Amino acid sequence: MRGFLTLLAAVVCSFQAGAAAAQRVSQAIGESGRVALAGTIDPRAAAQFDTGPVAAGMKINGMTMVFAPTAEQQADLDALVKAQQTPGSAEYHQWLTPAEYGSRFGLSDSDLAKVEAWLEQQGFSVDRVANSRDSITFSGTAEQVQAAFQTEIHQFRIGGETHFANAAAIKVPAALSGVVRTVRNLNDFRPKPFVRFRPQTAEEAGPGFTSSQGGSHYLTPKDVATIYDINAAYNSGYTGTGQTIAIMGQSAVELSDIENFQSAAGLTVKAPTMVLVPGSGGSAVVSGDEAESDLDLEYSGGIAKGATIDFVYTGNNPNYGVFDSIQYAVDEDIAPIISVSYGDCETDLGSSNYAALNAILEQGASQGQTIVAASGDDGSTACYGIKGMTTTEQEALAVNFPASSQYATGLGGTEFPAADVASTNTTYWDSASGSDVISSALSYIPEGAWNDDSSSLGAMYALSAGGGGASGLTARPSWQTGAGIPSGNARLVPDISLDSSADRAGYLYCSSDTSGWSSEQKASCNSSFRDASSQDLTVAGGTSFAAPIFAGMMAILNQKQNATGQGVVNATLYTMAANAATYASAFHDITSGSIACSAGPSYCSAAGESGFSAGTGYDEATGLGSIDLYNLLMAWPSGSSTGSGSGSGSFALQATNVTVAAGSSGSSTVTVTPSGGFTGAVNLACAVTASPSGATDVPTCSVSSSSVSITGTGGVTAQVTLATTAATAALQEPLRRYVFPAGGIAALAVVFLWGIPSRRRGWRAMLGMLILVICLAPMGCGSSGSGATSKSTGGTGSGTTTGTTAGSYTVKVTGTAASDSSLTASTTFMLTVN
Repeated sequence: MRGFLTLLAAVVCSFQAGAAAAQRVSQAIGESGRVALAGTIDPRAAAQFDTGPVAAGMKINGMTMVFAPTAEQQADLDALVKAQQTPGSAEYHQWLTPAEYGSRFGLSDSDLAKVEAWLEQQGFSVDRVANSRDSITFSGTAEQVQAAFQTEIHQFRIGGETHFANAAAIKVPAALSGVVRTVRNLNDFRPKPFVRFRPQTAEEAGPGFTSSQGGSHYLTPKDVATIYDINAAYNSGYTGTGQTIAIMGQSAVELSDIENFQSAAGLTVKAPTMVLVPGSGGSAVVSGDEAESDLDLEYSGGIAKGATIDFVYTGNNPNYGVFDSIQYAVDEDIAPIISVSYGDCETDLGSSNYAALNAILEQGASQGQTIVAASGDDGSTACYGIKGMTTTEQEALAVNFPASSQYATGLGGTEFPAADVASTNTTYWDSASGSDVISSALSYIPEGAWNDDSSSLGAMYALSAGGGGASGLTARPSWQTGAGIPSGNARLVPDISLDSSADRAGYLYCSSDTSGWSSEQKASCNSSFRDASSQDLTVAGGTSFAAPIFAGMMAILNQKQNATGQGVVNATLYTMAANAATYASAFHDITSGSIACSAGPSYCSAAGESGFSAGTGYDEATGLGSIDLYNLLMAWPSGSSTGSGSGSGSFALQATNVTVAAGSSGSSTVTVTPSGGFTGAVNLACAVTASPSGATDVPTCSVSSSSVSITGTGGVTAQVTLATTAATAALQEPLRRYVFPAGGIAALAVVFLWGIPSRRRGWRAMLGMLILVICLAPMGCGSSGSGATSKSTGGTGSGTTTGTTAGSYTVKVTGTAASDSSLTASTTFMLTVN
């Protein structure tokens, strides 16, 4: 036994160290030698708008240094995301946690520590290291930015607004060349919300809800449910229960507006969960942005009536915006569905920002998060109206990001023909009989591409049409194939479209944001949907509505599939659309209208005017068209893999989600359903495959019957039992965020312990055991753990309680045919520990 424990400790430490990410910062981060990062000047920060440097002491919060993966890491990630959406793959729907993502695709502890040390040497305060280990957020002054990155922060006066931004390209030390992708948030240019307001007077006749005063038709969630066949899903018990949707915002909201809307629409009143992005400043209301967030929250929850709605928003630090909300929602894996009604045209975004932000969306995809993004409201010219851009840039064909990402589902817009929303139409609407009718749509209403462009001086918006076209930054994804898709190498937008017109027909919503109201209106929704004083309604449109509505539909789909997430749903949507029968039942092919600019030469060039027209199959005006949700649910492939071995028939597994309190047990029912004549025994096994970030006590699972017998055509069930441990008082020393490299510890231990005389072998054994314990402890010997977090949240201290960590766990159940080991199937379900 001489030295056995010592050697064992060294081996364990070295093994753990080998699993960590490779070191990439191989030399000291010095001040000699600098490398400029291309594309790090915002296009709007042009010399003609420059009014000079900001004050040296101006505080800039939330700057984020973004790291690029190695070529090998990027290839591995791309292959993983593709496999996760490939039925039959061993990685199909096997989602990562942020910690697993960071361990596999982020920087090593050693490299992160070096970069942190360098930032602190420059005078910055490090606010947060991402769980994904691919970015560090820090704060400092303009003077410190100038010294560290050899650039200057200037003020720019653009279209009557004052902004700040870096006036020269960012430069980083040569030691970080190839490691640092960019530094974000060196300016205060925020993405714009996609909403088209339509102030309504009480007696205005025009375009669901049927007004008792003018007979006009407007949409409520109940009308949306009728038009897009969501009611049939409700009647089958699918309302999004057990699912969570995260709405992205950059303004606080008045919760009373959300509750007033729910009351007026006949919904259960429940407030969203408010999540203010840490470090983004105090909660504050921003005009224009508040209305966007209100309607997003109202319609996502109005469609997914049983879902939990999280509102992830940024505070009043000026250089934080909705893209930071997205980054936080992904890095914390807040919800399996993310809805974004903001964007930036690709020309304005630039290649550097695109690469950094698209990497965040790919992380979300690997974690099973479905990201739904509005395509925009300026038709085929997405850059129209952006202050600081040239007329040529504004009038050119362009699309918006993040809808243009291959990791997002882009939502375009449709509208109903004028005759079909006329106040006299009784084919598609109930008529009013003395009072407002909250649910008046009678059936699906035929749609055309949304385009309400107007050159009229009285029009609130000259351009008002669904966004669409070819991306200049995203290559054509492999899944974007099928009828109507033009040849080419660019990603096309949109993927799906839903009604977005403020005119035919507009959506009712409730908001304290007066930026979109008529001058006569004094309040919103203080008398059902009306202003009690003027009797006016608050009405709007835009792909801002299409995105949260589709997000609500995805929550219903996830419940139907008993899924913890779907990831990028586009591959499935395009595959389903390629089947003629499924396309006819689950989709509404939009074949009329266009998103070409029709407002005249004052607003668009000849190129913009050409735009895109709707046609049979896919088109860049409406994508695959709109959907019939119930038929889509019924046709959607099972979220579990299905066994299909060499024998006769196959089988599929399904399981139910479970919620338990720490210290108690719970059970999930797993159902094995045969098809194609399969009979025989199926062996079952379970495992917890994903845990909350930082979980130290993971539940255990066991199957009540290790084998079930299939003798007929019906399903056979078994129970999966989940056991957790209760919290108990414990004493534990704080964990260190970084430790000495394992190899060094092991080598020193071996040298030191072997130097102890053999007569003191007892001490040698004891010290060896001590090293072994240290190496096996969390974060020991340089292991990556769960990724670094905020510097203010280190380890646990004396008096901390232990027990099963609260949060969501993914449990995988696998079935294998006893007669044919190649015939397997699996499913996953969510275990929530309170």
